[in-house]
Amino acid sequence: MIWFVLRRGGAALIVLFLASVLIFLGIRALPGDPALVMAGEDATPQAVAAIRHAYGLDKPLPTQYVDYVGQVLSGNLGRSTQDQLPVGQILLERLPVTLELSALALLVAITIGVLSGIVAAVRRGRVADYVATGFGLIGLSVPHFWLGLLGILLFSVTLRWLPASGFVPFTQDPVGNLQRMVLPALVLGTGFAAVLMRQTRSAMLGALSADYVRTARSKGLTETKVVGAHALRNSLTTVITVLGLQLGALISGAVVVEQIFVLPGFGKLTIDAVLTRNYPVIQAVVLVTVTGYVLVNLLVDITYALLNPRVRLSGGSRD
Repeated sequence: MIWFVLRRGGAALIVLFLASVLIFLGIRALPGDPALVMAGEDATPQAVAAIRHAYGLDKPLPTQYVDYVGQVLSGNLGRSTQDQLPVGQILLERLPVTLELSALALLVAITIGVLSGIVAAVRRGRVADYVATGFGLIGLSVPHFWLGLLGILLFSVTLRWLPASGFVPFTQDPVGNLQRMVLPALVLGTGFAAVLMRQTRSAMLGALSADYVRTARSKGLTETKVVGAHALRNSLTTVITVLGLQLGALISGAVVVEQIFVLPGFGKLTIDAVLTRNYPVIQAVVLVTVTGYVLVNLLVDITYALLNPRVRLSGGSRD
């Protein structure tokens, strides 16, 4: 197991290195001169040159990359070109919002998706199966922005049960925080739940038709034990794999949901930074997002290996 973790950890470091190179080059390939954007259109050439020198933009690209990596490793992500605040401070203020939204959306997705997938597999060909399958089809077809607008129209405008937008930190007002996060979490989690439902149903159908399940039933075990202790346990590997692979969709969905409900998280920060050409913020947001994605998939690999010993013994992949 130790060697498996070391191999996966080494692969994750390589991915992070390549990602840092792509992020660094991608930001510098954007049209326009960052120094000119920061100085303003009416700035003199001397002022633009001074800003370029202050930010190291007049150095060769390899030197800039080495400086960039050194600053990141020391915890310095630069300063925002809009208000000159440290980018690290901005990320620390916005990150908890996106993490809370993602955690609640995952809770919604796992609760609805896994449970409905199990019911659909156990009740195959019955009403519950058709209802769950129909829910999965609708969840995959309806875009987040449309579902979010419908949710605001129904629960905020018509019924007046939940606030339409805004954010309150959990530490200041737990009830107000949950009231403002329930609807965004439901909107973001339903599409993810549809994916989990379909994958859970497929994995459970394969497990329920396996020989070890028939053997368990022949021994007189109750259907609850057969489904929970045997079929579901062996189907969790598929569910965990989907959780890791769908993280990118969760992040992209969070960008849309945060814009709709005016949540001050990573998604809204990214859109605002792109619109204002705030290059240090864009670079930091993408780097932190990629790092989180790589770390979560590393955790998924390790969890998968714990559930399936054949993977860690062979060093194979989740595929």
